[in-house]
Amino acid sequence: MPEPFKRPFAPADPPATAPGGIAARAQAAAAPAPYLAGLNPEQRLAVETLDGPVLVLAGAGTGKTRVLTVRIAHILATGRARPSEILAVTFTNKAAREMKHRVGEIVGGVVEGMPWLGTFHSIGVKILRRHAELVGLKPDFTILDVDDQIRLIKQLLAAENIDEKRWPARVMAMLMDGWKNRGLTPEQVPGGEAAVFANGKGLKLYKAYQEHLKILNAADFGDLLLENIRLFREQPEVLRQYQTRFKFILVDEYQDTNVAQYLWLRLLAQRTSTTDARAQSAPLPSPAGGEGSKNICCVGDDDQSIYGWRGAEVDNILRFEHDFPGATVIRLERNYRSTGHILAAASHLIAHNEGRLGKTLRTEDELGEKVAVTGAWDSEEEARAIGEEIEQLQRDAHTLNEIAILVRASFQMREFEDRFVTLGLPYRVIGGPRFYERAEIRDALAYLRVVNSPADDLAFERIVNVPKRGLGDATVQLLHDHARKRRVPLTEAVRAMIGTDELKPKPRGALRGLIEALDRWRGQRDSLPHTELAEIILDESGYTEMWQKDRSADAAGRLENLKELVRSMEEFENLQGFLEHISLVMDNESAAEADAVNIMTLHSAKGLEFDTVFLPGWEEGLFPHQRTLDDSGRAGLEEERRLAHVGLTRARKRAKIYFATNRRMHGLWQTNIPSRFLDELPEPHVEVTEAQGGAFGGYGGYGSSRFDAATSFGSNYRTPGWQRAQAAKAGQRGASGFAEDDDAARYDADDDRTARREESFPPPLRGTNGFPPPLRGSVREGGIRGEGGKPRRMPLTIEGELVAKSTGTVSAFALGDRVFHQKFGNGNITAIDGNKLTIQFDRAGEKRVVDSFVERV
Repeated sequence: MPEPFKRPFAPADPPATAPGGIAARAQAAAAPAPYLAGLNPEQRLAVETLDGPVLVLAGAGTGKTRVLTVRIAHILATGRARPSEILAVTFTNKAAREMKHRVGEIVGGVVEGMPWLGTFHSIGVKILRRHAELVGLKPDFTILDVDDQIRLIKQLLAAENIDEKRWPARVMAMLMDGWKNRGLTPEQVPGGEAAVFANGKGLKLYKAYQEHLKILNAADFGDLLLENIRLFREQPEVLRQYQTRFKFILVDEYQDTNVAQYLWLRLLAQRTSTTDARAQSAPLPSPAGGEGSKNICCVGDDDQSIYGWRGAEVDNILRFEHDFPGATVIRLERNYRSTGHILAAASHLIAHNEGRLGKTLRTEDELGEKVAVTGAWDSEEEARAIGEEIEQLQRDAHTLNEIAILVRASFQMREFEDRFVTLGLPYRVIGGPRFYERAEIRDALAYLRVVNSPADDLAFERIVNVPKRGLGDATVQLLHDHARKRRVPLTEAVRAMIGTDELKPKPRGALRGLIEALDRWRGQRDSLPHTELAEIILDESGYTEMWQKDRSADAAGRLENLKELVRSMEEFENLQGFLEHISLVMDNESAAEADAVNIMTLHSAKGLEFDTVFLPGWEEGLFPHQRTLDDSGRAGLEEERRLAHVGLTRARKRAKIYFATNRRMHGLWQTNIPSRFLDELPEPHVEVTEAQGGAFGGYGGYGSSRFDAATSFGSNYRTPGWQRAQAAKAGQRGASGFAEDDDAARYDADDDRTARREESFPPPLRGTNGFPPPLRGSVREGGIRGEGGKPRRMPLTIEGELVAKSTGTVSAFALGDRVFHQKFGNGNITAIDGNKLTIQFDRAGEKRVVDSFVERV
């Protein structure tokens, strides 16, 4: 009989090592994991510090992506959490895919069990679909795109009798998006902010918009996090479920988070014991030692926070230690990308910012080339000098794919695109279309093409209803039908049909006005400079006004691009030569994988790196940008300085800064002073170089004129680069717009234009024939100039109905013929004028129609 309180011994399998226990940790420490090999001490510390809140301050090129992915692999390898217990959030789908791929390379197929690795919004959708009923939605709710949002807002504006032209739907959409990015529901929007739209109706519209979304079982992009925050605040049990589920939270690019993303993370990062439904909108409880927070690791760089204009809050990363007391801050300062001189210059520059946590990038590699600073006379000379440097690098076997030009504003790209076409250098624009491929530029070129060639149907079709003229698809189809039957251009079809009853009065009047305007502009080609004609066309057509009334964020940039287009025409003798040049630019396409120079904005360059980086346009007003300074003051200046820091640290081996003494901005030539950022660079690491013609030798002591070293006034288009570009074109076209005999005349005209650059213009003249008058601030900056600076008198127009003339063709029909018309029915021909028939219809009465639209009965 067994002794009391003793049980018989039963052999059993040894217990499994507890995940995260002493045995598991000792086992992991006994043999260092291979994935930890190659990490420097700071990187390894960031990977192995798993407990409590951690902020990894990762400077440019310090390997932050590697740290983040290895940290996830380390958590899985040591058994601290299952794949489904890790929340890892990024900003882009591309970054999420790369992170998943890298983790998979280390841990294998286990990564497929990580459902919570993705972007803020993709994870937000996943949570929202699981609990849709709790926020008034169904699990199959629709996510509206921007067009759907605008349509819904227009319906609400109409219901409230709000003039959509005065209060555009896009402006309201931007306001609501801003509120949602800050985590504000309609009840939380400050009254002052809501009052700025539609005389105080902004808040009412926001409420109505949210209510309609629920009726439609829909959510917009901003709701994906806003409704998550509301769900967590109003349903503490749901929040507690996810707090318990996520044992580790990892965040990439934390410096770019907005308020809504910050609130969402703060709620999830609380320990379950501190959760209280009444306190969800209050700051996170934070007992000493960080016991109120779980294992959250945020990776970011306060020196690379450059997206404040779209809602990013750099303060989120600056106050991390306040939000998470006891947090461990690890600085990654060893750079594996750039040479010593580049890093020293970037670090010295960013040190002038006051709102930063502080770190100094260093490298153990060679010092390399100093940062080069070069002044040019104007933006054309700047583009020419950079083009020549790139050609020299190409001769030295430098790969064009490893060269980048980073500009502050997109309008700067045009100068480089034109120059590279002249040189025959392949290039690509990253983060947006090429200059001449932008919608507003294509529209403007279409107007110019129709004026230059009335038979250009493709161009006419593009602008026939741009801006809106009340022409529907049915009207355009009628024009096409007539043009096809008669084998005439669309403009001739319009001329034929505006004198008949085929079209309704409103579209007939709109087309008559357009044809009259095209004829008038065509008649001015020989009497006006082509640049002035382009300004007149854009203003009188209403195209400039269309973008001035557009309240979208990119409208101002589109207007700047139109001004840059007109300025680019100055280099050509006439409209024909300019359009031929454009056709060459548009044909200069290269495959994405081909060797080509990269052109992009500084904002688009974040996360990329190149051997050689050119940074043009370092001038006050452009960089730092005046609008940013006016809107945000010191905070704006510090963001611009962070942008300069990002630009410099994109370079591995060479960073070359340029500025121009003269640059055309807002349609006017301006004399600029160099950017204040240049004086914030450390002299020992900077080399001031000379552009061709002598650096800093021209007017004002900042740059040389392109005429200083001019040896000939020969055509640019006889250069080897031009010949290479021409040879690359199939068919070897001629260049009638660039005739060598006209070179001297072109340069004489250029001298005259240069002398008139700084002129001011008189008030605009009024347009005619129903077209809006030129507006102040329009592409041509108000007005038309004649000889000697006097206003040029517009041709007088006698208002009246334009009766289309007969085309001269003889109709196949005879008087009295019985015919059928698809719209008016049966009738008898009572009169014939060329191809136009007067028909007495049985029901519609007497109508005048084109004979191609009827058939014999």
